Amino acid sequence: MDLDIIKRLIKMVDSSGITDLAIEEGELKIRISKKIRIQGNTNPQTYVHYNSPGSEASVPTTEAAPKQKEESPASNSNLYEIRSPIVGTFYRAPAPDSDPYVQVGETVTKGTVLCIVEAMKLMNEIESDVDGKIVKIFTENGKPVEYNQPLFLIEKF
Repeated sequence: MDLDIIKRLIKMVDSSGITDLAIEEGELKIRISKKIRIQGNTNPQTYVHYNSPGSEASVPTTEAAPKQKEESPASNSNLYEIRSPIVGTFYRAPAPDSDPYVQVGETVTKGTVLCIVEAMKLMNEIESDVDGKIVKIFTENGKPVEYNQPLFLIEKF
């Protein structure tokens, strides 16, 4: 398989919500995986495993540099966006009959659970990376979210 095709596949996986891609073409096998940290700072890495016929060696790990959580481009540099580390469904509360984890105007500390993003029946708690006050909640309860989509806007202390 052509190296340019492999590079394009890596970029495709990195820029999408896909976490794993496996391709088999005869004895040729390629597996591309994106490692995602659910809590804390989002820093996915893309790994490529390439086995050619008659070879057990793998191509060295290739790391892709995806977009990380960024501060809001707003004029106030004290604003910080919490972004979804995965594709899934956004929930503001731990259960349908429970109160939301946080409300606009509430003070949060680093490590405070802000919401849950459900992906493949797994409930992933999303925590605050900073101390501050919730300024805005971008997503409605029960709505789908994409990878790197802004969820919360926090004014840092």
